[in-house]
Amino acid sequence: MLIAVSLGPGDESLLAPAARKALERAEVIVGYKGYIDLVSPELLEGKEVFSTGMTGEVERVNRAVDFAAEGRFTAVVCSGDAGIYAMAGLMLETLEARGLLERVDFEVVPGIPAFAAAAALLGAPLMHDFASVSLSDLLTPWETIEKRLRLAAEADFVLAIYNPRSRKRSGHLQKALDIVGQVRSPQTPVGLVKQAARPGQEVLTSTLGEFDPGLVDMQSLVIIGNSSTRLAGERMLTPRGYHTKYQVG
Repeated sequence: MLIAVSLGPGDESLLAPAARKALERAEVIVGYKGYIDLVSPELLEGKEVFSTGMTGEVERVNRAVDFAAEGRFTAVVCSGDAGIYAMAGLMLETLEARGLLERVDFEVVPGIPAFAAAAALLGAPLMHDFASVSLSDLLTPWETIEKRLRLAAEADFVLAIYNPRSRKRSGHLQKALDIVGQVRSPQTPVGLVKQAARPGQEVLTSTLGEFDPGLVDMQSLVIIGNSSTRLAGERMLTPRGYHTKYQVG
């Protein structure tokens, strides 16, 4: 059995019961070392653990497939949801490439994705249609990312921005803000969440015109409101539309 296990945003209280059960059953746990650290020691006890650093995804998945092909219950841990910018896709792709789809049972345990954790901390910014865009151009050409940003902004989607900024990509977030700013007001609310549900958590709101990309790192998620998003006190609110049909309050 090969199973992609979603850890959620990091806090143990947000680990889904099905994910905990999978980790309890696992004989081998595989993952990025930073995500292994999110697993409580009691769930790692007595199990073989294989981890690598960043950019070791292919190596990790191939080792996990090797373990599973040997008949060992193998869990690959992922931050957030395993099927959103995580390892579920590469795991399935590897099984397909190695001709093991019929031999190795594969399963995905869903979890709380980063944009859901960040939205909860910010208030209710994702109450209407939204688009999720990663600014990492390691696997996706920047031209494609720019196109997706532009079209999503023109369609008035709320935008959840993953991988917004790193030392090697320090200018990508400002470019993204400029693209959105071509069609959206400078007063559009923008939310920043760092280390959601983890030690060091930070939450702040700003506007598209005043937002400082220098506050952002790779452990951050940025949410840019649409044309109807507003601040309700210190929280972001994107109305679903009830006020257009009913008397709210």
